[in-house]
Amino acid sequence: MSKKFSVEIISPDRSILKTQASEVTIPSYEGEMAILKDHIPIITFLRPGLVKIQEDTQKIYYIEEGTVEFSNNNLLILTSTAKKLSDLDKRLLSQEISEAQQKISGSEISDKQRYLLSHKIETLKNIN
Repeated sequence: MSKKFSVEIISPDRSILKTQASEVTIPSYEGEMAILKDHIPIITFLRPGLVKIQEDTQKIYYIEEGTVEFSNNNLLILTSTAKKLSDLDKRLLSQEISEAQQKISGSEISDKQRYLLSHKIETLKNIN
C-alpha cells in the first residue's frame, strides 16, 4: 500500500507543481505542520516560510502567503508567491531582507504585518 498522496501548488496564473509525496511540511500560522497520508482534513493559512515536499527527493519552495486545503489525500496549496528554492537569486534575497527590515522598523504597521514580516526576514536570512 502506497504511503503517498497528491500535492498541487497553484498560483492565479498557472500550476506550479503537481506530484505525489510521502510528506509535506508547511509554514502555517500555527507553526510548521507536517502532512502525511490520511491526515485529518484541514484548511489553514500560510505565513512566509518554506514548503518542503518529500518525494523520492526533496523539493523546497519559498512562499510568502497562501492557503492550504487537505482532504481525501489531496493537498492543495494556493499561493501567488511560490518560488523554487534553487531558483532564488541571492542578490534579490538581500534586497528583500532590507526592504522587509525597513518596513518592520516603521511604527505604522499592524501586529499582523509585523508578525508576517518577522517570519519573512527570518526565512530569507536562513536561505541566504
